[in-house]
Amino acid sequence: MSNNNQTENHLLCHWADQMANQIIREKGDLDLYTCASGITPSGTVHLGNFREIITVDLVVRALRDRGKKVRFIYSWDDYDVFRKVPANMPEPEILEKYLRYPITEVPDTTKRNENYARHHEVDIETQLPRVGIAPEFLYQASRYRANLYAEGMKKAMQNRDVIKECLNAYRDDEHKMKPEDVYWPVSIFCGKCQKDTTEITDYDGEYGITYKCQCGNCETADIRNFKGAKLGWRVDWPMRWNEEKVVFEPGGKDHISPGGSYDTAKLVSKRIYGWDAPVTMRYDFVNLKGVPGKMSSSKGKVIALPDALDIYQAEVLRYLFAGTRPNTEFAISFDMDVLKVYEDYDKTERIVYGVDKAKSDDVFNKEKRIYMLSQIDGKIPDVMPYQITFRMLTTLLQTYSGDIDAVIKSLGDVKPEQEERLRRRMACAWFWILHSAPDCAPEFCFALRNDGSKAELSGEMLSAIKRVRDEVVPKIDSFQLDKECQQAIYDIATDMGIDAKELFTALYHVLINKEQGPRLGSFMRIIGKDKLQKILSVY
Repeated sequence: MSNNNQTENHLLCHWADQMANQIIREKGDLDLYTCASGITPSGTVHLGNFREIITVDLVVRALRDRGKKVRFIYSWDDYDVFRKVPANMPEPEILEKYLRYPITEVPDTTKRNENYARHHEVDIETQLPRVGIAPEFLYQASRYRANLYAEGMKKAMQNRDVIKECLNAYRDDEHKMKPEDVYWPVSIFCGKCQKDTTEITDYDGEYGITYKCQCGNCETADIRNFKGAKLGWRVDWPMRWNEEKVVFEPGGKDHISPGGSYDTAKLVSKRIYGWDAPVTMRYDFVNLKGVPGKMSSSKGKVIALPDALDIYQAEVLRYLFAGTRPNTEFAISFDMDVLKVYEDYDKTERIVYGVDKAKSDDVFNKEKRIYMLSQIDGKIPDVMPYQITFRMLTTLLQTYSGDIDAVIKSLGDVKPEQEERLRRRMACAWFWILHSAPDCAPEFCFALRNDGSKAELSGEMLSAIKRVRDEVVPKIDSFQLDKECQQAIYDIATDMGIDAKELFTALYHVLINKEQGPRLGSFMRIIGKDKLQKILSVY
């Protein structure tokens, strides 16, 4: 099963498709549609930030599915000020010395990258390809220092009274700037000490800005070649909309709320730079549920993209976002809910491949579109992926001590084109068992007794275990159904006049040294005759 180059119209039914239609309707038929996202790399880029990135990616895909040429830019606002020492970086006493510097001038105290900003940029740039997202990265420190925005800054400085009106437009009287208040849209990093502890004292009406710094430095800088001038973000944002000809950029609910920064930027964009603000949409917060302490502690209590990909295969993570409207708050779970998320994804997959029937054509189209947008390359695989539940994988992997090759071999019917995706799912299931399940589902965790140790058994229960070894285990491969295996164990308990539940508990002690475990009939068939005989041979 594969996609046409041009996606069928009836499939363009997703919220991203609705947004693509709105962009085309409002902006007209363009040769190029530029969609933008961005962030200040001042700390770990977490899943809340990722929501903006994938929201743009989904809309970009929807535009391309309409045959449109799209540019997807991601701006690193790495010429912002280093304002706060984070909790999760080493040698905070060194970082403390760089407060008020541009974050590109702050050292990476992990010694991994050339500076603090780059450390966080690399973390996300190397991970986005794993989920099929490939924007063009723009580095604002480099662009400002290359004086690309000299004209944009000049225009802002010449129209600072108009910008002041724009900024005041949505403020109440208490927070409005007064006519006598001095406002400068440009801020300065000192040419001597590099800090932003500066104050503009004069402007010549063209390119010359005079400033003084707390370090004692005073100078007049020409913004056509001076490296330390930049616009404040409320003006920088609309200036770059015009510079890059942006037609779509979403925003967090704090920015898109009525009278918020987007509304202000919209005025500045039109009145100062002559550019109609991009179409926008609000995205809401992403909450976290059931995060093990080990996963979040190194990141300062946030979860980054690679953390999520340890638990969710890429398609399933995309599915979580593609299947939820951006303006809806939702939680990404790392506890037992993980099993339900995988089940939901697999249900959608079965509908797409016709294994399960959708309730209606509309439901089928919606599910198929979500599934398409969930795929790393946006294409539905020709061969249906191998379906096995996350829950079953946790049992299989623990039975084989995490040996993925052994599990695949035990399944026996995995096609070569299904293997790569199945391996990724297995890696996620194994990580969940090792790092999440001990906290949220300890009953899921077990290890086979492969060390020759014995459970403490005596009398009739020991005799019953020996009968299971001698009568049930040799026939284990002949059972067609799990319940046949269960029944054979029940029959031994009934014949000996002992409580079947107690025999099952004894078998769990014998097999995994626990009171309970996976459903016994299924579990014993998974373990297989050879392993069972080895474990039971000590009795």
